[in-house]
Amino acid sequence: MKGWMYILKCADGSFYTGSTKNLKLRIAQHQAGEGANHTRKHLPVKLVYYEEFDRIDLAYRREKQIQKWNRKKKEALINSNLDKLKKLAECTNETHFKYKPAAFDSAQAAEEKVTEL
Repeated sequence: MKGWMYILKCADGSFYTGSTKNLKLRIAQHQAGEGANHTRKHLPVKLVYYEEFDRIDLAYRREKQIQKWNRKKKEALINSNLDKLKKLAECTNETHFKYKPAAFDSAQAAEEKVTEL
C-alpha cells in the first residue's frame, strides 16, 4: 500500500512532519483541526513538501528521519536546495574526526608512517 511523508507549514511558521496512506484526506483532517495536537494549535496549515513511497512503512521511516532534522535542513529539503542540504548534513561537532586520506607510494611507506605514529 502506498504511503506519503509530508511536511506542513503552520500559521506560526513551524513545520509539522507526518506520514499517511491517504495524503489528500490527511491534509483535510489537519485543516479541520482533526490532526495532531501541534497542527490543531497552529491552524491554518499548508502542505509545503511531500514524498511518495511504495509502502507506508517506508514513508513512516522517512518521517522519523526528517523529524530529527533542524529547521534549516528542512527548509533546504522543501526548497530543493540539495547543495545546502548536503552541507547541512555534514557532521560539525568537535569530536568528529576529520578523516583526510593520506597518499602513499607503496604499502611499505604506509606501514612506515603507521610505525611513526
